[in-house]
Amino acid sequence: MLAANFRIETATAASRTIALAGAGLVLVLVVLPLFVSRGLVQDMIFVFYMLALAQLWNLLAGHAGLVSVGQQAFVGLGGYLLFAFTVILGIDALAAIVLAGLVTGICAFPTALVVFRLRGAYFAIGTWVVAEVFRLLIAQWKQLGGGTGTSLPVSVTNEVAGIEWIKRVFDVRTAAARDMEIYWVALALAVGTVLAVYFILRSRRGLALAAIRDSELAAESVGVDSYRTKLWVFAVAAAATGMIGALIYLQKARISPDAAFTVIDWTAYVIFIVVIGGIGTIEGPIIGVIVFYLMQRYLADFGTWYLILLGGLAILVMLFAPRGICGYLSERYGISLFPTRRRLVSDKDSPGM
Repeated sequence: MLAANFRIETATAASRTIALAGAGLVLVLVVLPLFVSRGLVQDMIFVFYMLALAQLWNLLAGHAGLVSVGQQAFVGLGGYLLFAFTVILGIDALAAIVLAGLVTGICAFPTALVVFRLRGAYFAIGTWVVAEVFRLLIAQWKQLGGGTGTSLPVSVTNEVAGIEWIKRVFDVRTAAARDMEIYWVALALAVGTVLAVYFILRSRRGLALAAIRDSELAAESVGVDSYRTKLWVFAVAAAATGMIGALIYLQKARISPDAAFTVIDWTAYVIFIVVIGGIGTIEGPIIGVIVFYLMQRYLADFGTWYLILLGGLAILVMLFAPRGICGYLSERYGISLFPTRRRLVSDKDSPGM
């Protein structure tokens, strides 16, 4: 009797079809700025960077068990580093975005030495305290406006590499060309973040993160170096968050400590997006950011009622769909757009065998 050969599979026929559809959607999004208004382009930039921030927070909290409420530290640091590199050192804004991410990632290491001594709720509060320390330190930076902040010179915002080429090719003015370039960078960061999280979760590090999230002691008992694994993912998330923060404040062209390090905009809303969509899934932040954008667009005029509705929706989802919208759909219909679970498959069960 012949022994069956087995192999481990992650992707499914449905996920491959969805991947092709996703690639088509990305191509549509690439050409979208050529056919829509500047207002919609700016809205999509917001959606892209909130999606990227949500994916990174979900990587920490949903997949590694590191529930941080201080990610605004890296958003603000990335934004201020952009200003420092462009205004003080004269570096082009696109290169400054990359450098801001690298430096932010480096700054994550000493931060981790402090917050990794804490566990659970203490870790969450510790990250918030660190963000406040960053805010107070940056407020002393007189060259970048101190506590009141500063604005990017027109020479920086209007002379980003590639703007002149966009103006010539698409026959648009400088402001529109700048929005188009920032849109494409934001789209690249959003798509890159989703893909990076997906491939991390499919790697050995992804298995280690899942083991640490479920039980750190059990993970260490089978040889997982929990400290190094958490340090690595914390630094990667910080570096990517720093790049996104730099892009956000390139678009805004003005920064201040209170705005750059606000917990509401850069952490609370991100947590809402992940909780609504589904924590611990890649699809969750995608669904959550769509819900968040629609609510903000059509309900923001209601003032404080808007925040009450956001909170009410979050409570309802946690009560009736604890795993979020994505988790509910996955449980009910078995849908997984980004499968990361490994399945043992026999060759005789494969098509054509």
